[in-house]
Amino acid sequence: MTEILSLAAGNLISPIILCFVLGMSAALARSDLTIPEAVAKGMSIYLLFAIGFKGGAGVAEHGIDARLAAALTSGALLSLSLPFIAYTLLGALTRLDTVDKAAVAAHYGSISIVTFVAASSVLESQGISSEGYMVAVAAVMEAPAILSALWIVARSGGQGIADTRLYREILLNGSIVLLVGAFLIGAITGEKGLETISPFMVLPFQGVLCLFLMDMGLVAGRGLRDHRAALRGGAILFGLAMPLVGSAFGLLAGYLVGLSSGGTALLMTLAASASYIAVPAAMRVALPEARPAVYLTLSLGVTFPFNLAVGIPVYTAVASMIAGGPS
Repeated sequence: MTEILSLAAGNLISPIILCFVLGMSAALARSDLTIPEAVAKGMSIYLLFAIGFKGGAGVAEHGIDARLAAALTSGALLSLSLPFIAYTLLGALTRLDTVDKAAVAAHYGSISIVTFVAASSVLESQGISSEGYMVAVAAVMEAPAILSALWIVARSGGQGIADTRLYREILLNGSIVLLVGAFLIGAITGEKGLETISPFMVLPFQGVLCLFLMDMGLVAGRGLRDHRAALRGGAILFGLAMPLVGSAFGLLAGYLVGLSSGGTALLMTLAASASYIAVPAAMRVALPEARPAVYLTLSLGVTFPFNLAVGIPVYTAVASMIAGGPS
């Protein structure tokens, strides 16, 4: 418990967390602080490319083996199954209709790549190494949850659009294309390629992440300020409880696969996070009647800050106790 509190305290005063707090505080206070959309998009592209490239270079150094295949499989299974757990929990805690519950469940089965990047940064600052291929696991976990949510809607008698538009939205979503593409480039060029672009890809990373999280704080704060009426106590409780439920399944998967403490912490973080980029884009096509005020405010305004401030230190500490499961 002492280790968890120490990690949490250290995380709360880290630059990336304080930048997020600055952005959220400014939005809640109705400050005119803004980051131009083009700049925010540029930072997002940079972060996705950097984390993908470094992950690919890590795989090139590590090599492809059975543990990599097992990690990818466990990630896909987590993404497929977590929406059903989220949907059930939402039914117990809220009065949301089927479509809204399914849309929210899809977000909590998929992942937040920014939360993953923040967790990677925390691990690096703590001197904890992790498997380079975890970024590939993150990419695998983006889409399956969407299919689970559509199955839930279809099963309950709803429409659940599943045509070529949806598949295109899933497979060609910009964040997925960039992450997978950068991963492949890193895997092909390896450590030599990473060393070549290190001054651009490695050294500025932390500073760009701080500015990006300040923008995320602005977005989250505006969502909480403008759409708080759409969320009642049960929905907020879900947004705080579901990350802990997801992380428990991530811990089990990491233990069974035999990941290191860092890899297990990252898998717990992925399972605990909620999408606010890829899934909202897919929901606009698949379930247009679902309310963004509910699913975006929950994922970005409640779960995202919870994971940054509390979740990541807890996942890191727990993983360090149980890491390196059966080989």
